[in-house]
Amino acid sequence: MSNTQKPAIVIVHGSYHTPAPYGPFMNALNALGFETHCPQRPKSDLSKLNVGNDLNAPNFHNAPPPEGFPTDDDDVAVLRQVLDQLIVQEGKQVLLVAHSSGGWAATQVAVLEFQYKARQAQSQNGGLIGIFYYSAFAIPLNQSINGYFQPKDGSFTIPPWLRFWKHGAAGVGTLVDAPKFMFNGLDAVEAEKWTVTLTAAPINTGVLTNDAYATLPCAYLQLGEDYILPKEYQEAMVMEQKQLGNEFTVYYAPTGHSAHLTWTEPLAKNVAEFVGKVKP
Repeated sequence: MSNTQKPAIVIVHGSYHTPAPYGPFMNALNALGFETHCPQRPKSDLSKLNVGNDLNAPNFHNAPPPEGFPTDDDDVAVLRQVLDQLIVQEGKQVLLVAHSSGGWAATQVAVLEFQYKARQAQSQNGGLIGIFYYSAFAIPLNQSINGYFQPKDGSFTIPPWLRFWKHGAAGVGTLVDAPKFMFNGLDAVEAEKWTVTLTAAPINTGVLTNDAYATLPCAYLQLGEDYILPKEYQEAMVMEQKQLGNEFTVYYAPTGHSAHLTWTEPLAKNVAEFVGKVKP
């Protein structure tokens, strides 16, 4: 890969999503000259959640599949396939862009074997040059998303934007009033357009075992009007990593959780700016 060629960007989407709402963001990145990818995470894939044969009318009361729901590790496996193709097979530099719970999967998959500096030391081409988080769960090493955000007294809290069905937390969750919580900042027609693309997901219990914060350049775009992950939580996660000596480039946007739709072009420009900062 030449030094003038831009890295490929792999977007790791949030829970309850398909790649569809990230399409406008991918288009904005494409317009800036970036190749983009956004693979479907199995944990949010209705076809894998035992919700009936008609995915346009899913039954969220159903029990988990006999083999169990897809796991956080299954999400990572899908991302590994994409990174193997782009980095190992094609020798490309890659930036991970992580949204919401995609932060855990992006951090977990960003192992040394994929990282640019480690590969360069072995005379191999390509590699991960960094992770750009926006309103993402940049949780500490050895913790899960669920464990990090639940009360430490053992009780279980359900946020106001989440609903569980017949099987409770052992089943799938879906979003409540997505136009208000997930898509604030969009007009009613646009919010409804993207609401119908949402899916479901089981809770995230996978434990983070890869400390990519310490070995890759990281950035975090903090969203000031986020009703899913309030800015205080975003700020606290970044501060926790900084206190461990891990550097984060911090950006800020006065918008809601779905910045890929409400802050599309500025978000793409923030990503491009970070690429310019960290690209070898």
